[in-house]
Amino acid sequence: MDYETPLFFHVMQYADAADRDVIDMVSGNPDWEPPEALRNGLREYADLEPDRFQYAPSEGLRELREEIAARRGVDAEQVVVTNGAGEANYLSMARALERDSGDEILLTDPVYPYYPGKTTMLGGIQRFVATDDEGYLDPAAVRAAASDETAAIVVNTPNNPTGAVYPAETMHELVAVAEEYDAILISDEVYDHYGLSGAFASALETDSAHRIVTNAFSKSMAITGFRVGYAIFPPELVADAKSRHMLVNVATTRPGQYAVLQALRETGPEYYERNRKRLRGRVETFTDALEAAGAEYTTPSGSFYVMARFEGYPGTLANVERLIDEAGVAGMPGEAFGDARSEWLRFALVTPRVEEAAERLAAYFD
Repeated sequence: MDYETPLFFHVMQYADAADRDVIDMVSGNPDWEPPEALRNGLREYADLEPDRFQYAPSEGLRELREEIAARRGVDAEQVVVTNGAGEANYLSMARALERDSGDEILLTDPVYPYYPGKTTMLGGIQRFVATDDEGYLDPAAVRAAASDETAAIVVNTPNNPTGAVYPAETMHELVAVAEEYDAILISDEVYDHYGLSGAFASALETDSAHRIVTNAFSKSMAITGFRVGYAIFPPELVADAKSRHMLVNVATTRPGQYAVLQALRETGPEYYERNRKRLRGRVETFTDALEAAGAEYTTPSGSFYVMARFEGYPGTLANVERLIDEAGVAGMPGEAFGDARSEWLRFALVTPRVEEAAERLAAYFD
């Protein structure tokens, strides 16, 4: 099998090896503090009895699953705690393909590159639906692309890389398309706390046996290294998902789940609003500099990312490496996200050096 390995780690390693100072705007690793309650939870855990250092229940700590379920308005038995959103998406795509209701996975273009890679790994067939220039998905275009061979429709809102936040009507219509073709809508909502426009709508708002929602605490709590995520399955699909999870991972980190549970219970909304405010400021700073440099750019309604296009400088891996070497700024090539943004570069605004990075780019392209 030819695996489609995403370029993120290649670019990060190239930047790390550069013989100069490089501002990292490659990956979505938040640079701000996690909740204080999470740190306290880890400290508490270190003093627990030895039995707490053994395997957690495979589907996740009962208390954490109940907390997630209460917040999302579902039954705790529908929740599987996973090794980050990455595994949650893997389990969801696998369950969709296992239903023998087609082998095609409908993906957006541009697309988060782990989705097509997982599709191939699971033996599915990739099919792409283009978004508009601002990254929004037209449900009518999805309906036109769907067929009896459609096993799943995978979307990400707020979106990486475009920053689009799909409105409630779009999510409702996407569920309807999935129902019409006996497919599964898989909605990756890992950036749900970063709806900068305030318009985020979850697929859970539409009750259906044809939708799975995935998420994680990696972004919302600034803990990408913890690998605590979850998937919410319809009751008819959850049993086999739990079995696959057990076979692939056995269980997810027990200390991480304990600390996340403490943070969920003790962290108020001001923590999340503070981080949204920080990101809004960075978006303004970065896009103002891009405007001054004469670049085209996106203004995200959610997530961490701005895409930019500089005339005569397409979004290739070679150009990203050149930007690292000559400007000292590391972004991602647009070609990594599909054909639709191959002329663009993507920058993650999760560094306190956003203003400096913007100045370097403006000077480089002057």
